[in-house]
Amino acid sequence: MSLTEASVKNFLLGVVVTLVLLMLGGFFYLRMGFAEVRGDLPPSRFETWVMRPSVHASIAKRAPELANPVAPTDENLVAGGRLYLDSCSGCHGAPGKPDESSDSLYPPIPQLPTVGTELTEAQIFWVTKHGIRYSGMFANGKFHSDEKMWTMAAYIKRIKNLPEKVKEELAKPAEKK
Repeated sequence: MSLTEASVKNFLLGVVVTLVLLMLGGFFYLRMGFAEVRGDLPPSRFETWVMRPSVHASIAKRAPELANPVAPTDENLVAGGRLYLDSCSGCHGAPGKPDESSDSLYPPIPQLPTVGTELTEAQIFWVTKHGIRYSGMFANGKFHSDEKMWTMAAYIKRIKNLPEKVKEELAKPAEKK
């Protein structure tokens, strides 16, 4: 074996050993309880750097890009707004109300009336239906029909740019059934 072949072989062996040691180190770091899991502390920069794009990529991969079967009429946006106010606003905020809970969990709870969302309606529907593991966002598919979740998705996608008529209707107290 020539000196060059031996050098390449040793280099590749060093790369493989380094990767194995990094994986074992990460495994033991997690299994020995060194990773912080408390919900009242912010995640590390590394965890944020790894997880935020991973969550967005997972949603984009798993949420089929379907057209919303619920038309975004004023009536449907009001219905979606009422569902949002009843089911979602406790965590995600209500339009015109101060942000009081977004820093109570990590990752922080998106305050949708303030920040809106970059997700498509299909992705909002998927997240609403299936939830996001380890984030506090639970699966609503057990509690609401697909039609109701699509109605909420239409409202949430437009939450920062609602027609005045919809805002006025949602400002009125809901009728008791």
